[in-house]
Amino acid sequence: MAEKKSFALRIDAEMMKAIEKWAADEFRSVNGQIEWMLNKSLKDAKRIKNKDNSTN
Repeated sequence: MAEKKSFALRIDAEMMKAIEKWAADEFRSVNGQIEWMLNKSLKDAKRIKNKDNSTN
């Protein structure tokens, strides 16, 4: 597994509330949800390889 780095993230209250709800709906931690969101965005923008699709 790749090394994980910690950093502080400032986010407005409304956005945090929406992420917390989404995380709860998906049975993820808020941290896990943010990681998933970032990973999906990077894959969609073709900034990282999509392991689920061998053509990317």
